[in-house]
Amino acid sequence: MKKLVLACIAFLITFVAFSQNVQLHYDMGNGRGYLTSTVEMFRPDKTGNTFFFIDFDYGGNDVAKAPSLSYFEIARCFKLGKSPFSWHVEYNGGLFQKYAEAPKVPGTYEGHSISNAWLTGVDYSWNAQDFSKGISLKVLYKNIANTPDDKPNNFQLTAVWYLNFAKGKMRFNGFADFWKETHTVSNDGFQRNFQSKKYIFLAEPQLWYNFTPKFAAGSEIEISNNFAGNPGFMINPSASLKYTF
Repeated sequence: MKKLVLACIAFLITFVAFSQNVQLHYDMGNGRGYLTSTVEMFRPDKTGNTFFFIDFDYGGNDVAKAPSLSYFEIARCFKLGKSPFSWHVEYNGGLFQKYAEAPKVPGTYEGHSISNAWLTGVDYSWNAQDFSKGISLKVLYKNIANTPDDKPNNFQLTAVWYLNFAKGKMRFNGFADFWKETHTVSNDGFQRNFQSKKYIFLAEPQLWYNFTPKFAAGSEIEISNNFAGNPGFMINPSASLKYTF
């Protein structure tokens, strides 16, 4: 575990120059117990805003000596005049690995991809004048590669929010996604049970206490339905730290 924590710290330092904040989450969900690092940036400008994040999981899927998952999202919103609407474009994709099922040789992994997805659509954003709170609502076309039914044309609905309160000491923020994607889930680790699903829900609300303007501690709760191969609803809380540059 000591080597794992040191590896996480080294990774976070590498991305300091490119991010607005770095986060470290310890996943306390049933059967999980691994670390996730996140580097995140949101940058507004005269023509809109840019957002990206990179997630790495450490210790998931019985992978001990390398990240078990890497995932990347980047999005750009272009303002439509002086209206609250923007044109949204986005890419996301990633990789994950686990021990090879057959034969199970120590140190032998099998890799899998999180299919490329391209999104575009309309964003509506509202912010309070003092930027103490705000929300964005998005209606997006989503093109997903390598779906089981070879139907890449899908949609996604997204909400993103933030709320600062208690004189800036507390922050509640997060996102919720609902999208169409034909995929397979299983309740026995894909041994005998296979279920085809068409819709996915994922939300990750976060609650932070700001000890200083730069350092915060709190929790993220992953709420999902038919996500990442798991059938039905799941709730996975985490204990979290965040440093803002």
